[in-house]
Amino acid sequence: MTRGSRTHGQQVAQVIERTLNTTPKNTTHWSIRSMAAEAALSHTTIRRIWGAFGLQPHRSETFKLSSDPLFVDKVQDIVGLYLSPPNRAVVLCVDEKSQI
Repeated sequence: MTRGSRTHGQQVAQVIERTLNTTPKNTTHWSIRSMAAEAALSHTTIRRIWGAFGLQPHRSETFKLSSDPLFVDKVQDIVGLYLSPPNRAVVLCVDEKSQI
């Protein structure tokens, strides 16, 4: 292994580690360009690294709690309907997807 490939391997490892374990300041995830600036690499290089390792930091697989200030009140109302529904009640549910 040459010195250049070892350095390149370390850069790839650092990009992967940063992508998986950190987030940029004031944002929720890395973009290709923000990671490129942070790692001092081209955005094309970051795209190749992420593609090779299947990294997609813009896709979240974690639960996100609502930031709605009335969230707790709304949950209590809905749970109350399920636990103690009024006679002849019909409960309808609509899934709100704000990102669509």
